[in-house]
Amino acid sequence: MKLKKSVVYLSIALISQSVMASMEITPDSKPASIYTIEKNEAVRSSLNFDNRDDFSAASRGFIATWPEKTIRDKAGNVVWDFDAYQFVDAQQKIDTINPSLHRMAQLNNKAGLFKVTDGVYQVRGFDLSVMSFIRGERGWIVIDPLISEETARAGLALLNQHVEKLPVTAVVITHSHIDHFGGIWGVTTKEAYDAGQVAVVAPEGFYEHAISENVLAGNLMSRRASFMYGNLAEPGPRGLVDAGLGKTTSTGVPGIVEPTLLIHKTGEKHKIDGIEFDFQMANGSEAPAEFMAFMPKYNTLLASEVMTHTIHNISTLRGAQTRDASKWADYIDETIQLYGDKADTMIASHHWPTWGKAKIKDQLEKTRDMYQYVHDQTLRLANMGYTPNEISASIQLPTSLDKEWYNRGYYGTVSHNARATYDFYFGVWWDGNPANLNPLPPEEAGAKYVEAMGGADQVVQIAQRAVERGEYRWAVTLLNHVVFADPSNAQARYLEADAMEQLGYQSESGPWRNNYLIGAKELREGFKPAPTPDTTAIAKNMPVRSVLESLTVRVNPEKAAGKTMAVNLKVSGDQNSESGEYAMLLSNSVLKTYQDRQLDHADLTLTFSQSDLADLLARKASFEELIKAGKFKVSDSQKLDELMSIFDTFANDFGIVTP
Repeated sequence: MKLKKSVVYLSIALISQSVMASMEITPDSKPASIYTIEKNEAVRSSLNFDNRDDFSAASRGFIATWPEKTIRDKAGNVVWDFDAYQFVDAQQKIDTINPSLHRMAQLNNKAGLFKVTDGVYQVRGFDLSVMSFIRGERGWIVIDPLISEETARAGLALLNQHVEKLPVTAVVITHSHIDHFGGIWGVTTKEAYDAGQVAVVAPEGFYEHAISENVLAGNLMSRRASFMYGNLAEPGPRGLVDAGLGKTTSTGVPGIVEPTLLIHKTGEKHKIDGIEFDFQMANGSEAPAEFMAFMPKYNTLLASEVMTHTIHNISTLRGAQTRDASKWADYIDETIQLYGDKADTMIASHHWPTWGKAKIKDQLEKTRDMYQYVHDQTLRLANMGYTPNEISASIQLPTSLDKEWYNRGYYGTVSHNARATYDFYFGVWWDGNPANLNPLPPEEAGAKYVEAMGGADQVVQIAQRAVERGEYRWAVTLLNHVVFADPSNAQARYLEADAMEQLGYQSESGPWRNNYLIGAKELREGFKPAPTPDTTAIAKNMPVRSVLESLTVRVNPEKAAGKTMAVNLKVSGDQNSESGEYAMLLSNSVLKTYQDRQLDHADLTLTFSQSDLADLLARKASFEELIKAGKFKVSDSQKLDELMSIFDTFANDFGIVTP
């Protein structure tokens, strides 16, 4: 038997080398290599694909799905495409998709309206997230109304058609990420909200975090999100397959409102349309503002995004503040103590429910232990002197945890969560080795590496041999130096793209796959703008203080050199908008902002209403138009021009895989 296997592997290697050697370096997408096929087959052999429990759970209670292939906005643009991912169900084996990710993609493909238990329904597969409905005394309580009003409206329409047409009496927002509140205007109206006909329930800090998360770092986050969620790739066997938490993000119109009821602490109980919610705070787990809740009437635990059917992110690839894995585990442990013997059903903000006390408790315990294990083992190895990359390569979950499908790395991974945990305690920018304390910038380092290895052609040849041996990570490392030394080197770009593509095909994590494939796409084709949702409804609600803070990171120090300026702002508003006095002080190329303060001897005073600022942020009017109409009063137009001249405008087409 061993001899037969050796002959087979030798034949594979010889065939692969022959094929790869004869292949030209081209900008075309490539099929799975023999090494990728072999690696994916190893995954297939190592996991229990005969266990179909999740498929039964994901199909349980199915009522109906959307009658059309797409959901469109008012202009007819597609914001969600149900048909785009049918290829994942058409074949059980696709060489260019990791079999475990393929399985999750099939599960996330089950779109429609589902009955969870009496009085509890879900719409799944209409967006990245899940929207749940609770039958109240007077109407529907909506939990987490997706990203876009179009997808949320379609989900509610399906419920009203097939279950019961009732008014929406409350919207419960579990946390401060846009995929859980953006679609609010698809399930209620501004008129109903203003009239107090619908309650909006959210955790303390929700509104501030929802608005501010992207204020200072939003441009880079947006650019990286296009890699993470694969928005620049077309769905297909060599492209976008799944994001792990769901298919991808919808591209409709998101909105936001201020909550009418804030939850502050664990143990708070509130009746929402006659249904008791027992809240547990989880701030600082998956989101800075988050809660879970138990509904005794339905014996249902709302686990929000603290619990999912995948490993979640301790640090998200799009970029955000690193999370505390131990704190996350502690929240789950508290959930077990509070509700572990009560809940018959567990629903969450993504994926399908879990039914039965024993299964729920087992999933809670093993998810808790998974996060705690990664946390504890990272610190154990760190305290033994191992570096972040060494740690991430060393940690593996014990079989008792790893065998559970919900502890697979479809979204977060053990690998990057270990590095994130190291970062949480030590900062990941430096591993303690003085050789890495002040490294050369990548372009300068790339040029020197290329020179040291005998020139670009020599490095490309070495990298090509690495590709021929299936050593794709090493090939990417080599070729990254060439590309940063000379981004016009087409051979290096195309070969690095080939290597990244194979790494994408091998990835179990949807975001890892997407990052590799979008990286390959940009190496081959250059930058293409990512589709961006219309966020004007959110932008116009941005607090004045947040608007001013966003200006501070746009100050160009060369343009501001030698300038000092004191600016006062007077903002008027009505009962539904913000008003007050603000100030900005420019000195030493630093812009400081103040609320409830006016500066003496101001060089410039701006007077405007919050609604006019909202129009400016929503691009309904330009700065010049508002000034001309007298809505923005300016004390000194020359000083205003001087102030505006110091700010950079952020473009969204900068290089990530190239300089």
